[in-house]
Amino acid sequence: MTKHRIYSVGIASVYPHYIAKAEKRGRTKAEVDEIIRWLTGHSQETLDDQLARNTSLEDFFAQAPEMNPSRSLITGVVCGIRVEEIEEPTMREIRYLDKLIDELAKGKAMEKILRK
Repeated sequence: MTKHRIYSVGIASVYPHYIAKAEKRGRTKAEVDEIIRWLTGHSQETLDDQLARNTSLEDFFAQAPEMNPSRSLITGVVCGIRVEEIEEPTMREIRYLDKLIDELAKGKAMEKILRK
């Protein structure tokens, strides 16, 4: 899949995969939502609206109310690539979210995931 095609994928298309990954490891939809809200500044209401509209990943991140400044503390490897070394901004935001969901699925405490 090219970068362009990834960006046009709707958030509602990948969201069920995030939920399934979390629930498979005993975590919850509420925790996934909390992570997404922390990262993007969405309220639950605006997140639900973005999901209902299946906003593209590119627009979801570009139009986020306030990307969390602490997201720069997210480091590590996703899909064989270090997230902190990804130069393309939209791809870096997507991979930040992927990394946070990975941490949730691996049993990491929420306060550590949310860089508190």
